[in-house]
Amino acid sequence: MNVEAAKAKTLTVVSKVPEVTIFFWIIKIFATTIGETAADYLATNLGFGLTGTTWVMTGVLVVVLAAQFRARRYIPGIYWLVVVVLSIVGTLVTDNLTDKYNIALTTTTAIFALALAVTFLVWYRVERTLSIHSIYTPRREAFYWLAILFTFALGTAAGDLIAERYDVGYWKAALLFGGAIALITVAWRWWHLNAILAFWMAYILTRPLGASIGDYLSQPKADGGLGLGTTTTSLIFLAGIIAVVIYLTRTKKDQITAPAGVEQHMLDA
Repeated sequence: MNVEAAKAKTLTVVSKVPEVTIFFWIIKIFATTIGETAADYLATNLGFGLTGTTWVMTGVLVVVLAAQFRARRYIPGIYWLVVVVLSIVGTLVTDNLTDKYNIALTTTTAIFALALAVTFLVWYRVERTLSIHSIYTPRREAFYWLAILFTFALGTAAGDLIAERYDVGYWKAALLFGGAIALITVAWRWWHLNAILAFWMAYILTRPLGASIGDYLSQPKADGGLGLGTTTTSLIFLAGIIAVVIYLTRTKKDQITAPAGVEQHMLDA
């Protein structure tokens, strides 16, 4: 057996999350856009009202999360379905607080920022890392999904706060958040910003970016949008997600590998 063959034999996929590639960010932005538009569509058309729809989608989230936790390794279809549903639920939670209970967007933004900070603090104190490359155990995965839920809720509140309350406008808000992500990327690549910090900062900002894009495409022209509607906008981005997920499932370009000995140890943990 040659060296390359031996090396290949010692590698096996064990992570429960994907590698961070360009495909990761494409699907993430698409998912956050759907989270904004699909939440509006479901709350309006299911007939359950905002709170009822939130409970229904929370039930769906429990089901898809159960499938994700039962999976022994990263499966693109299951993983990204969880992200999409989490995006919808996070949006609905924020919308409930602001629209039904009249809690100010400044307050909800602060609440979810604090909740996310506490999640990161506890996660780090327990596991000593916030790297997504370390998601091998159920406990780490639980911290990971809780953090993502709060990033969606926070991003929804912050995005609405800037785009609507401060009257920045949807497309300008999208440019603002996109520019912030670009700055983080530059800081990571050339200014030695910590990779884990850069990842989570960008991850948080993709939520208001996607929400601003979704609102700009779906909202009526009189409100500063293009008037495509929530149904059309959701279907466009859902088709994009499905296409990329199928590609990744076939090519396995976003799967993280680790030494074979790690697999059994981590799966048994």
